[in-house]
Amino acid sequence: MKSGWRIGIGVTGAVLCAAVLALLWPHARDAATLLLAQDDPVALSDIQLDSALRNNPNVIGENVDEALKANDADLAKSFTDLAGDNGSPVAAEVAAQVDAAVAQENSTSSTATRFAKGLITGEADDVASLSGTVAGDLFVFGDIRDVIREGKHLVMGEEADRLVLGLATAGIAVTAATYISVGGAAPVRAGLTMVKDARKVGRLGAGLTEWAGRSARGVVDGPLLQKAVADASIARPGQTVSAVKAAFRAEKAGALVRLAKDTGRVAEKAGTRGALDVLRIADGPADVARAAKLAEKKGSQTRAIVKVLGRGALLIAAGAFNLAWWVFGACLALIGLLASIKATTERLTYSYLQRKKLKRARRELLLAQNSAIAA
Repeated sequence: MKSGWRIGIGVTGAVLCAAVLALLWPHARDAATLLLAQDDPVALSDIQLDSALRNNPNVIGENVDEALKANDADLAKSFTDLAGDNGSPVAAEVAAQVDAAVAQENSTSSTATRFAKGLITGEADDVASLSGTVAGDLFVFGDIRDVIREGKHLVMGEEADRLVLGLATAGIAVTAATYISVGGAAPVRAGLTMVKDARKVGRLGAGLTEWAGRSARGVVDGPLLQKAVADASIARPGQTVSAVKAAFRAEKAGALVRLAKDTGRVAEKAGTRGALDVLRIADGPADVARAAKLAEKKGSQTRAIVKVLGRGALLIAAGAFNLAWWVFGACLALIGLLASIKATTERLTYSYLQRKKLKRARRELLLAQNSAIAA
């Protein structure tokens, strides 16, 4: 009776552990997949995008409609590209609307207007306006304008935007390298411009702003820059550039230059607006580096992915600790199941051996009794 009770406990434990494992397994499987992909932004975004599309199959169509209503043809095209790559292209009439919007956005008059806006104001939100902004910075007009504006605050004892100041100062030095390398440093030059413009229009993420601000503080020699700004003039760019370059500490600018390089890589593959979207959600330079890897693989789809997943496109949205608990719980249930099976097997074997011994003893006793009677 006692043996049967123990066997019953083992069987019950095995059933309970199997039930818990069955409940935990889907979550543990998904968690393990995410944990294994956490260092690969491409695989990570694919996993999370598949989950988002399963939860809401209409997410692409809804975002295409929203983008068209917001006159953001670039984003709408990004979503149609994403839909095609996932084997579920949008309807033909919707695709035609997107193509028409893209054609309108890329028309000569519209492009010229946005180029002029970027050149004059130094603000960029697409390829044309960025081309104007970069053109201004390549002729050092834009960077000198920003250095003088922010430097004047330092001269007057006011609070200056040291991030814009550091980026503009670094931009002047990189512009010289761009000319020397015949455009080899152009991605870095464009990246610096985008980071600077994102900061000026408030599209730089809070975490990235804090990091970049710290990194920019050592880039500029304050006293030398104040002297340069006091004598600076946009009308004398050569003299101003030489004075500002003297205040630039190249050995302190490595982190900012790497950020600019990664931003430029995103822009090359995902477009200017894609790079600006990344800068808005990035919490630090590591996020931008991950986004560069994502953009190199996904290209024009990057904006759509970032729109749907946010920062989850670059790293695990749920805490790794929480994901690890699902895996740990499933492992405990599996261990419990195996232990229960082992204990049940041992008790069944022990019970079988005990019954076998008992039968043998009874046979031997019966033979002994028969022998005694015969004698």
